Amino acid sequence: MHKKSFQYIYGPVYSWRLGMSLGIDPISCPQKICNFNCLYCQLGENCFFQSERKVFISAKAIVDEIKQVSSTDIDYITFSGCGEPTLAKNLGTMIRAIKRVRKEKIAVITNSSLMHRGDVQADLMLSDFILAKLDAATPESFAMINRAIDTISLGQMIKAMGDFRKKFKGRFALQIMFIENNQHQAREIAEIAKKINPDEVQINTPLRPCQTKPLTEKQINVIKKEFIDLNVVGVYDVFRKPFSPLDEAKTVARHGNYKS
Repeated sequence: MHKKSFQYIYGPVYSWRLGMSLGIDPISCPQKICNFNCLYCQLGENCFFQSERKVFISAKAIVDEIKQVSSTDIDYITFSGCGEPTLAKNLGTMIRAIKRVRKEKIAVITNSSLMHRGDVQADLMLSDFILAKLDAATPESFAMINRAIDTISLGQMIKAMGDFRKKFKGRFALQIMFIENNQHQAREIAEIAKKINPDEVQINTPLRPCQTKPLTEKQINVIKKEFIDLNVVGVYDVFRKPFSPLDEAKTVARHGNYKS
């Protein structure tokens, strides 16, 4: 692949959860736009809080860029980027448009906050793989770690994930970021995960630079034992392959400083 400059896509990057992943940022604003401001966010503290869905960029603009990328060695086209992708009101339109021109599977990495909405569920149903966030077992821990806008409740999110999981025909994973603040809740989070019954539980800790320290491999291995009855993959379990993104500056801006 030749080095190019892109506005809306980034990577491809090697993801321990997805293999080679070409990222799509359906928000693509200079500032992080999200309804969470997680302690461990690799994009930093600066966040413009957004609660309602809106169209940030057109599906055509995404397709025009993605047509310029060779499909060589790409496993997933992944919606993520500088904020919560389900805030993009035209997420479903984008997924449909990409599927018309590309053969790769579509993944969406979501913080699960809008999964209770019918329009969001309809959009997510179009994807092949959903990676849904669950970092807390109590409202107090949720407030401390995810620091969400005040219209979002942990209970509503958990119920929505369970309901969506029952209807979704694709692959559904829970992604759990463990840091010092929530490692003591591993058992309680595991009990919630068992009720949701995902295809996979992804045990993560922030290895890219952010304001929180990662847990050690030994600590993560202790946590994994609480999820013994589930299909678990951990961030330390997977060999990391080197990668060379098409546009390094855009990739670091959305994916974090992967070289640190």
